[in-house]
Amino acid sequence: MKMKEIELFGVRINNISLSEAGSYALKKKEHPCFTVTPNAVMLDACRREVRYASLLNTASLSLPDGNGILLAARRKGMPLQERVAGIEFGEEILHRAAESNLRVFLLGGKPGIAKQAAKKLCKRYPNLQICGSYHGYFQKTSIENERILRYICACKPDILFVCFGFPLQEIWCCKNLPHFSSIRLIACLGGSL
Repeated sequence: MKMKEIELFGVRINNISLSEAGSYALKKKEHPCFTVTPNAVMLDACRREVRYASLLNTASLSLPDGNGILLAARRKGMPLQERVAGIEFGEEILHRAAESNLRVFLLGGKPGIAKQAAKKLCKRYPNLQICGSYHGYFQKTSIENERILRYICACKPDILFVCFGFPLQEIWCCKNLPHFSSIRLIACLGGSL
């Protein structure tokens, strides 16, 4: 499926609705659907640091998170369908995961936050399968990182939510994508947990 997209400050953003994004993200593909949710603050950082724009452009799905993105697109004569905030996209994915028996791993937040989020989400979505969680305060370039990667893979998630904040989560995902070939969706969702 070829999606319509626009470019703002060197960042490709898909012109897609929340429902379309949910369907596309969970469709089985050869590689994981790596999803980012650029907002106005992120685009400003990309304007100042071109490497951040390149980083975001590695994503297979780039969602317009925030009214600032919609306003900038409209001013450039390229209106977007709707705002697709990361938190709303995450909720859409969790709803679909619960309906389809897909396994979810939550990665990020301070120690204990991911576990607490998992409990609350399982109450909200009774059929949701959270197969694992881990906090985001680990050494991203060390033996500890390798241990976390093995743990995530052993849990066999279909969906991985990475919530470290921009640009750390995107850098980590890009570096570690080869470890996650069996995962359908890897979504960078900032402070969503």
